[in-house]
Amino acid sequence: MSDPASPINPLTPVTLLTGFLGSGKTTLLNRLLQSPALQDTAVLINEFGEVPIDHLLVRAASDNITVLANGCICCSVAGDMVNALRDLYFKRSKGEVPHFRRVVIETTGLADPAPIMHTLIEMPLVAARYTLSGIVTTIDAVHGEQQLNTHPESLKQIAVADRIVITKSDLQSADTLTALRTRLCNINPGAVLLQAVSGDINPEFLFDTGLYQADVKMPDVRKWLNAEAYRPLPSTNHSTAAPHRTNHPTIRPTQSRHDERFTTFCVRYVQPIDWDELVNALEMIQAMRGDHLLRIKGIVNVANESQPRVLHVVQHTIYPSAKLPAWPDEDHHSRLVFIVKDLGPDFIVDALTDFLRQSPE
Repeated sequence: MSDPASPINPLTPVTLLTGFLGSGKTTLLNRLLQSPALQDTAVLINEFGEVPIDHLLVRAASDNITVLANGCICCSVAGDMVNALRDLYFKRSKGEVPHFRRVVIETTGLADPAPIMHTLIEMPLVAARYTLSGIVTTIDAVHGEQQLNTHPESLKQIAVADRIVITKSDLQSADTLTALRTRLCNINPGAVLLQAVSGDINPEFLFDTGLYQADVKMPDVRKWLNAEAYRPLPSTNHSTAAPHRTNHPTIRPTQSRHDERFTTFCVRYVQPIDWDELVNALEMIQAMRGDHLLRIKGIVNVANESQPRVLHVVQHTIYPSAKLPAWPDEDHHSRLVFIVKDLGPDFIVDALTDFLRQSPE
């Protein structure tokens, strides 16, 4: 029996729900599971005992898989996420669990999202059936500032997020919330900021935000990339025939010395790019600074190709490229968004210039 994930796209979108300890992930998850909009969702959590959703459990489907009252599927991933996703896929194909069209993976409060992102991209068994849709990070309005100041895990969870949900916002003053929102925007300007009180939020704001969605033929690349939100590098006067090194000013947030470890920026290229040269450049950057390269998203005007390609990189892993049916807007220039840690734009832009033989716009 074929996989029923989507009549258009066979890949099932996966959303990571992360956030530091006590940031409200559990409350948010509970409220989401009560929404009819999530009745066709599979939820993977670390251990049932850590997330109090027992009041929603109705029956065990098999071993670590449980069917919830609203039709969602809940599964423990404490052992092996790859095995859990594989089991869910085959049980859905055989009709042994209710149909689901998306997966939500809730991480522990101290988790680094990068290894899970890597698994979704790199492991053939998973990558052939699932695709990373987005990363939702919760942050506590009461303790969030302190956590960002003292816990690098919290900062990284914010830096790689596509959606940031500020919880317990009703317990803080407007000025404090404004300061927190400003800081979050400095760390990750491309993420959409949302607020939730007692986990109350519209699920549509959190899910189906990635490139590939069920029942959608044309990926919403512009919203996914959100290149306009990132600070562009200043124009350079490099010669495309003889590229040379320059001092590119490092763009950094100013809110906290801890935040300065994370840098985000966007580079644009006017001329089409040779795809193999771009991959070679990125592989060189990965080999030398892969641990500092958190995430790259981009849309690329590839030389001698009429359709643009999407670029997605997580640390040491380059997501398989995909051609888009058409450009999402009138801007046909290549746009690459970088999210890095302890790494300024200088090294990255110089490496790209050497390989691509052109400077960013």
